[in-house]
Amino acid sequence: MTTTLITGANRGLGLETARRLAEAGHTVLLGARDLSRGRAAAERIGAHCLELDVTSDESVMAAADRLREQAGCLDVLVNNAGITGPLKEAADLTADDVKTVYETNLFGVVRVTQAFLPLLRASRAPAVVNVSSGLGSLAIAEDPQKYVSQLPVYYPSLAYNSSKAALNMLTAQYAKAFPEIAFNAVDPGWTATDLNGHTGVQSVTEGAEVIVRTALAGGERPSGGFLGNSGPVPW
Repeated sequence: MTTTLITGANRGLGLETARRLAEAGHTVLLGARDLSRGRAAAERIGAHCLELDVTSDESVMAAADRLREQAGCLDVLVNNAGITGPLKEAADLTADDVKTVYETNLFGVVRVTQAFLPLLRASRAPAVVNVSSGLGSLAIAEDPQKYVSQLPVYYPSLAYNSSKAALNMLTAQYAKAFPEIAFNAVDPGWTATDLNGHTGVQSVTEGAEVIVRTALAGGERPSGGFLGNSGPVPW
């Protein structure tokens, strides 16, 4: 049985990914900051709730300890938790605004990955799926019109976009540092979720496709890629 942990999974893309992986036979641990909401969501889809706040060292370490006691290993980690942060003009954005976004979107991924690394290494074919965004692509940022088929609307959010660019580099470096684990970044595309006020052009079913596909491939997929629903995404 494949054991999979998804952070930020009590709604949106995380919940849809959890639902489909549970349906595919994975033992899914639905990571959620709010335990009551997490339990309610997990019960609806046949998953298990794991209380987990990616911005808290204590919460993450406690979650890793609980999983170690329950399962002994982790096969797939989906780092899905993310925030947009304040949608301000670049001139109005403060260092604290940027720190808030990075705390979840980047440092949260480091915090969770490092804490669960021993459990991933105990798996036969471990994989980590980092949910990124085409907005974090340097190539797309240079010429958004050239890639309009992959990213129909480009939003110049200094904090969010740079956090996802940093996440992409983090993924590439983890892939090199831990060749026994398949590390990949994925871009779900512009999906209608609470994160963007449901303005996206895709449903969560469509957006979650690349996350689910990469998670199902697990450690059998090549490491170090940036993948979208229609193929590789430019770095």
